Amino acid sequence: MPNIESAIKRVRTNESANAKNSSQTSSMRTAIKKFEEAVAAGADNVDALYKEASKAIDMAESKGLIHKNKANRDKSRLSKKIAK
Repeated sequence: MPNIESAIKRVRTNESANAKNSSQTSSMRTAIKKFEEAVAAGADNVDALYKEASKAIDMAESKGLIHKNKANRDKSRLSKKIAK
């Protein structure tokens, strides 16, 4: 545990940022999973789920949680699945 006041504050800040980033990443993965399950089941709402997953990926990329190339690769894979 740090003794210096600024280091103590940094620990608090890092904990809150970590919680926020983890939540955002988790929601992105959940959106992708929902879309993939809907495609596999042949559901009707695939277009809406694709839009939601794509938006979640874009949000994570804009926040710096994932790299730009990973975001583009993930969206490309989703669009391939919807095209089948």
